[in-house]
Amino acid sequence: MAGRAIPTTKLPSGEAVPVFGLGTWRMGEDARRRKDEVAALQLGIELGVTLIDTAEMYGDGGAEEVVAEAVGTRRDEMFIVSKVLPSNASRRNTIAACERSLKRLATDRIDLYLLHWRDSTPLAETVDAFAALTEQGKIRHWGVSNFDMDDMVDLLALSGGRGEGCSSNQVLYNLTRRGIEFDLAPLCREHGMPVMAYSPIEQGRMLKNPELAKVAKTVGATPAQVALAWLLAQDGVIAIPKATNLAHVRENIAALDVSLDEAALAALDRAFAPPKKHQPLGML
Repeated sequence: MAGRAIPTTKLPSGEAVPVFGLGTWRMGEDARRRKDEVAALQLGIELGVTLIDTAEMYGDGGAEEVVAEAVGTRRDEMFIVSKVLPSNASRRNTIAACERSLKRLATDRIDLYLLHWRDSTPLAETVDAFAALTEQGKIRHWGVSNFDMDDMVDLLALSGGRGEGCSSNQVLYNLTRRGIEFDLAPLCREHGMPVMAYSPIEQGRMLKNPELAKVAKTVGATPAQVALAWLLAQDGVIAIPKATNLAHVRENIAALDVSLDEAALAALDRAFAPPKKHQPLGML
Protein backbone atom coordinates (compact mmCIF):
# COMPACT_ATOMS: atom_id res chain seq x y z
CA MET A 1 0.00 0.00 0.00
CA ALA A 2 1.20 3.50 -0.78
CA GLY A 3 1.61 5.98 2.01
CA ARG A 4 3.21 5.95 5.41
CA ALA A 5 3.58 3.17 7.95
CA ILE A 6 1.23 3.75 10.88
CA PRO A 7 2.47 2.79 14.37
CA THR A 8 0.59 -0.11 15.95
CA THR A 9 -0.65 -1.41 19.27
CA LYS A 10 -1.71 -4.96 20.08
CA LEU A 11 -5.05 -6.62 20.66
CA PRO A 12 -5.27 -9.23 23.45
CA SER A 13 -4.72 -11.88 20.76
CA GLY A 14 -1.34 -10.35 19.98
CA GLU A 15 -2.43 -9.06 16.59
CA ALA A 16 -1.01 -5.63 15.75
CA VAL A 17 -3.52 -2.92 14.82
CA PRO A 18 -2.87 0.70 13.77
CA VAL A 19 -3.12 3.41 16.43
CA PHE A 20 -4.70 5.78 13.92
CA GLY A 21 -7.87 5.18 11.91
CA LEU A 22 -10.64 6.93 10.01
CA GLY A 23 -14.02 7.56 11.62
CA THR A 24 -17.31 7.62 9.68
CA TRP A 25 -19.92 9.00 12.08
CA ARG A 26 -22.54 11.09 10.19
CA MET A 27 -21.41 9.64 6.86
CA GLY A 28 -23.96 7.99 4.60
CA GLU A 29 -26.77 10.29 5.70
CA ASP A 30 -27.04 12.42 2.56
CA ALA A 31 -26.47 11.13 -0.98
CA ARG A 32 -25.29 14.60 -2.00
CA ARG A 33 -22.27 14.24 0.29
CA ARG A 34 -21.40 10.67 -0.68
CA LYS A 35 -18.80 11.57 -3.31
CA ASP A 36 -16.89 13.75 -0.83
CA GLU A 37 -17.14 11.12 1.90
CA VAL A 38 -15.79 8.38 -0.36
CA ALA A 39 -13.00 10.68 -1.56
CA ALA A 40 -11.98 11.51 2.02
CA LEU A 41 -11.73 7.85 2.98
CA GLN A 42 -9.88 7.00 -0.20
CA LEU A 43 -7.36 9.76 0.45
CA GLY A 44 -6.79 8.41 3.95
CA ILE A 45 -6.23 4.93 2.51
CA GLU A 46 -3.81 6.30 -0.10
CA LEU A 47 -1.88 8.02 2.68
CA GLY A 48 -1.47 4.71 4.49
CA VAL A 49 -4.40 4.48 6.91
CA THR A 50 -5.73 0.93 7.04
CA LEU A 51 -8.20 1.06 9.95
CA ILE A 52 -11.73 2.35 9.32
CA ASP A 53 -14.42 2.56 12.01
CA THR A 54 -18.12 2.48 11.17
CA ALA A 55 -21.45 1.17 12.54
CA GLU A 56 -24.86 -0.01 11.43
CA MET A 57 -26.30 3.07 13.17
CA TYR A 58 -24.34 5.57 11.08
CA GLY A 59 -26.60 6.76 8.29
CA ASP A 60 -28.86 3.75 8.90
CA GLY A 61 -26.21 1.57 7.32
CA GLY A 62 -25.27 4.18 4.74
CA ALA A 63 -21.83 4.73 6.26
CA GLU A 64 -21.00 1.05 5.80
CA GLU A 65 -21.88 1.38 2.13
CA VAL A 66 -19.61 4.45 1.86
CA VAL A 67 -16.80 2.40 3.42
CA ALA A 68 -17.36 -0.42 0.93
CA GLU A 69 -17.14 1.99 -2.00
CA ALA A 70 -14.02 3.66 -0.64
CA VAL A 71 -12.22 0.40 0.11
CA GLY A 72 -13.08 -1.24 -3.21
CA THR A 73 -10.59 -3.97 -4.10
CA ARG A 74 -8.26 -3.16 -1.18
CA ARG A 75 -10.26 -5.04 1.43
CA ASP A 76 -7.45 -7.42 2.34
CA GLU A 77 -5.24 -4.47 3.29
CA MET A 78 -7.82 -3.02 5.67
CA PHE A 79 -8.89 -3.50 9.30
CA ILE A 80 -12.62 -2.72 9.40
CA VAL A 81 -14.50 -2.04 12.64
CA SER A 82 -18.29 -1.98 12.83
CA LYS A 83 -20.90 -2.05 15.58
CA VAL A 84 -24.23 -3.65 16.40
CA LEU A 85 -26.97 -1.55 17.98
CA PRO A 86 -28.12 -2.58 21.47
CA SER A 87 -31.64 -2.97 20.07
CA ASN A 88 -30.21 -5.81 17.97
CA ALA A 89 -28.09 -7.31 20.75
CA SER A 90 -29.99 -10.57 21.28
CA ARG A 91 -28.23 -13.67 20.02
CA ARG A 92 -30.39 -14.07 16.93
CA ASN A 93 -30.58 -10.37 16.11
CA THR A 94 -26.83 -9.79 16.55
CA ILE A 95 -26.13 -12.50 14.00
CA ALA A 96 -28.73 -11.07 11.61
CA ALA A 97 -27.38 -7.52 12.07
CA CYS A 98 -23.87 -8.74 11.33
CA GLU A 99 -25.09 -10.39 8.12
CA ARG A 100 -26.63 -7.10 7.01
CA SER A 101 -23.43 -5.20 7.84
CA LEU A 102 -21.36 -7.71 5.89
CA LYS A 103 -23.60 -7.20 2.87
CA ARG A 104 -23.39 -3.39 3.07
CA LEU A 105 -19.62 -3.55 3.57
CA ALA A 106 -19.31 -5.94 0.61
CA THR A 107 -17.06 -8.24 2.61
CA ASP A 108 -17.10 -11.73 4.09
CA ARG A 109 -15.75 -10.69 7.51
CA ILE A 110 -15.56 -7.79 9.94
CA ASP A 111 -12.21 -7.46 11.68
CA LEU A 112 -13.59 -6.03 14.94
CA TYR A 113 -17.31 -6.09 15.79
CA LEU A 114 -18.48 -4.02 18.75
CA LEU A 115 -21.63 -3.75 20.85
CA HIS A 116 -22.36 -0.04 20.34
CA TRP A 117 -23.52 0.51 23.92
CA ARG A 118 -25.10 -1.53 26.67
CA ASP A 119 -28.86 -1.79 27.04
CA SER A 120 -31.24 -4.37 28.52
CA THR A 121 -30.09 -7.46 26.63
CA PRO A 122 -27.98 -9.71 28.91
CA LEU A 123 -24.31 -9.35 28.05
CA ALA A 124 -23.90 -13.13 28.02
CA GLU A 125 -26.37 -13.40 25.15
CA THR A 126 -24.55 -10.85 23.00
CA VAL A 127 -21.17 -12.41 23.80
CA ASP A 128 -22.53 -15.82 22.81
CA ALA A 129 -23.58 -14.33 19.47
CA PHE A 130 -20.11 -12.85 19.03
CA ALA A 131 -18.61 -16.28 19.75
CA ALA A 132 -20.85 -17.90 17.13
CA LEU A 133 -19.94 -15.25 14.55
CA THR A 134 -16.26 -15.77 15.32
CA GLU A 135 -16.59 -19.52 14.86
CA GLN A 136 -18.31 -18.92 11.52
CA GLY A 137 -15.47 -16.62 10.41
CA LYS A 138 -17.84 -13.66 9.98
CA ILE A 139 -16.00 -11.60 12.59
CA ARG A 140 -12.36 -11.89 13.60
CA HIS A 141 -12.49 -10.11 16.97
CA TRP A 142 -15.25 -8.60 19.11
CA GLY A 143 -15.43 -5.81 21.63
CA VAL A 144 -17.61 -3.14 23.17
CA SER A 145 -18.23 0.59 22.96
CA ASN A 146 -19.31 3.16 25.54
CA PHE A 147 -18.74 0.70 28.41
CA ASP A 148 -17.99 2.38 31.76
CA MET A 149 -16.23 0.71 34.69
CA ASP A 150 -19.28 -1.11 36.02
CA ASP A 151 -20.12 -2.39 32.54
CA MET A 152 -16.58 -3.69 32.03
CA VAL A 153 -16.59 -5.35 35.46
CA ASP A 154 -19.85 -7.11 34.58
CA LEU A 155 -18.47 -8.17 31.21
CA LEU A 156 -15.26 -9.57 32.68
CA ALA A 157 -17.24 -11.44 35.35
CA LEU A 158 -19.22 -13.52 32.83
CA SER A 159 -19.07 -17.23 33.60
CA GLY A 160 -16.51 -19.36 31.82
CA GLY A 161 -14.25 -16.36 31.19
CA ARG A 162 -16.35 -15.39 28.17
CA GLY A 163 -15.89 -11.68 28.79
CA GLU A 164 -12.13 -12.09 28.55
CA GLY A 165 -12.59 -12.41 24.80
CA CYS A 166 -13.25 -8.67 24.56
CA SER A 167 -10.63 -7.06 22.32
CA SER A 168 -11.33 -3.34 22.74
CA ASN A 169 -13.54 -0.67 24.31
CA GLN A 170 -14.38 2.32 22.13
CA VAL A 171 -15.20 5.41 24.17
CA LEU A 172 -15.34 9.19 24.08
CA TYR A 173 -11.81 10.26 24.97
CA ASN A 174 -9.90 13.45 24.27
CA LEU A 175 -8.13 16.28 26.08
CA THR A 176 -11.42 17.67 27.39
CA ARG A 177 -12.81 14.23 28.34
CA ARG A 178 -10.09 12.57 30.39
CA GLY A 179 -12.27 10.78 32.95
CA ILE A 180 -11.34 7.30 31.75
CA GLU A 181 -7.75 7.82 32.89
CA PHE A 182 -8.71 7.35 36.55
CA ASP A 183 -9.95 3.76 36.38
CA LEU A 184 -11.39 2.62 33.03
CA ALA A 185 -8.25 3.00 30.91
CA PRO A 186 -6.06 1.23 33.50
CA LEU A 187 -8.54 -1.66 33.61
CA CYS A 188 -8.45 -1.97 29.82
CA ARG A 189 -4.64 -1.88 29.83
CA GLU A 190 -4.56 -4.56 32.52
CA HIS A 191 -6.47 -6.84 30.17
CA GLY A 192 -4.51 -5.84 27.08
CA MET A 193 -7.51 -4.15 25.45
CA PRO A 194 -6.76 -1.01 23.42
CA VAL A 195 -9.04 1.96 24.00
CA MET A 196 -10.46 3.37 20.78
CA ALA A 197 -10.92 7.12 21.20
CA TYR A 198 -13.81 8.57 19.25
CA SER A 199 -14.40 12.30 18.82
CA PRO A 200 -10.68 12.89 19.52
CA ILE A 201 -10.92 16.64 18.90
CA GLU A 202 -14.40 17.01 20.46
CA GLN A 203 -15.93 17.80 17.06
CA GLY A 204 -13.66 20.82 16.86
CA ARG A 205 -14.99 22.48 20.02
CA MET A 206 -11.63 22.36 21.83
CA LEU A 207 -9.67 23.96 19.01
CA LYS A 208 -10.22 27.53 20.19
CA ASN A 209 -8.73 26.83 23.61
CA PRO A 210 -5.94 29.42 24.03
CA GLU A 211 -3.63 27.08 25.95
CA LEU A 212 -3.95 24.43 23.25
CA ALA A 213 -3.14 27.09 20.67
CA LYS A 214 -0.02 28.08 22.63
CA VAL A 215 1.27 24.51 22.71
CA ALA A 216 0.50 24.14 19.01
CA LYS A 217 2.49 27.25 18.19
CA THR A 218 5.41 26.05 20.31
CA VAL A 219 5.65 22.66 18.59
CA GLY A 220 4.89 24.00 15.10
CA ALA A 221 1.59 22.19 14.61
CA THR A 222 -2.12 22.95 14.49
CA PRO A 223 -4.32 22.62 17.60
CA ALA A 224 -6.05 19.58 16.06
CA GLN A 225 -2.71 17.92 15.42
CA VAL A 226 -1.61 18.51 19.01
CA ALA A 227 -4.88 17.04 20.34
CA LEU A 228 -4.37 13.95 18.17
CA ALA A 229 -0.67 13.68 18.97
CA TRP A 230 -1.50 13.77 22.68
CA LEU A 231 -3.86 10.82 22.25
CA LEU A 232 -1.35 8.94 20.13
CA ALA A 233 1.21 9.37 22.91
CA GLN A 234 -1.04 7.42 25.32
CA ASP A 235 -0.27 3.74 25.75
CA GLY A 236 -2.76 1.42 24.06
CA VAL A 237 -4.95 4.14 22.52
CA ILE A 238 -6.31 4.17 18.97
CA ALA A 239 -7.54 7.53 17.65
CA ILE A 240 -10.27 7.55 15.01
CA PRO A 241 -10.89 11.13 13.83
CA LYS A 242 -13.56 11.69 11.19
CA ALA A 243 -13.06 14.14 8.34
CA THR A 244 -14.74 14.67 4.99
CA ASN A 245 -12.62 17.67 4.01
CA LEU A 246 -9.49 16.51 2.18
CA ALA A 247 -7.32 19.15 3.83
CA HIS A 248 -8.51 17.95 7.26
CA VAL A 249 -7.69 14.35 6.34
CA ARG A 250 -4.13 15.38 5.50
CA GLU A 251 -3.89 17.55 8.62
CA ASN A 252 -5.08 14.71 10.87
CA ILE A 253 -2.68 12.16 9.42
CA ALA A 254 0.22 14.61 9.73
CA ALA A 255 -0.39 14.53 13.51
CA LEU A 256 1.59 11.29 13.43
CA ASP A 257 4.68 13.45 12.83
CA VAL A 258 4.06 15.73 15.81
CA SER A 259 6.24 15.05 18.85
CA LEU A 260 5.21 16.42 22.23
CA ASP A 261 8.05 16.87 24.72
CA GLU A 262 7.70 16.90 28.50
CA ALA A 263 7.11 20.65 28.58
CA ALA A 264 4.28 20.40 26.04
CA LEU A 265 2.68 17.49 27.88
CA ALA A 266 2.93 19.36 31.18
CA ALA A 267 1.31 22.43 29.63
CA LEU A 268 -1.56 20.30 28.34
CA ASP A 269 -2.00 18.74 31.79
CA ARG A 270 -2.29 22.23 33.27
CA ALA A 271 -4.84 23.28 30.66
CA PHE A 272 -6.79 20.00 30.69
CA ALA A 273 -6.40 18.50 34.14
CA PRO A 274 -6.41 14.72 34.52
CA PRO A 275 -9.13 13.26 36.77
CA LYS A 276 -8.65 12.81 40.50
CA LYS A 277 -11.65 10.54 41.01
CA HIS A 278 -14.02 8.35 39.02
CA GLN A 279 -16.10 10.26 36.51
CA PRO A 280 -19.09 8.82 34.65
CA LEU A 281 -18.27 7.97 31.06
CA GLY A 282 -19.43 10.60 28.59
CA MET A 283 -21.22 9.94 25.30
CA LEU A 284 -22.03 12.11 22.30
